[in-house]
Amino acid sequence: MMSAGIRRFSDLKLPDLIITRNAVKQLHSLNEKEETKKYLRVAVEGGGCSGFQYVLTLEDGALDEEDQTFEKDGAKVVVDETSLELLKGSTVDYVQELIRSSFAVINNPNAVSGCGCGTSFELKE
Repeated sequence: MMSAGIRRFSDLKLPDLIITRNAVKQLHSLNEKEETKKYLRVAVEGGGCSGFQYVLTLEDGALDEEDQTFEKDGAKVVVDETSLELLKGSTVDYVQELIRSSFAVINNPNAVSGCGCGTSFELKE
């Protein structure tokens, strides 16, 4: 029996998607530099060395009916419903490393492992 006020972790509702300040700043910077109003599309496709891979693209086209839009401080991230089920609770960030800088999905609670490249992952069963 559980005490009042204590909830199991599985009962907690995860946010659909978390967008970091770095991702917001980079989206604003790119749009200002190119004088556009692009959004970041995040999708999950089959493939990669771990079974699934993240696909992140900058787009300015019309949205589809199944697209979900997440906005933070005027920066928009768009995810289709199917991908959102695999991304729920994940963080979208802009990561700067020695060899590259890019938008990335990090801390995906639905993934059990990932590839060293950071774009491929395996789902929890």
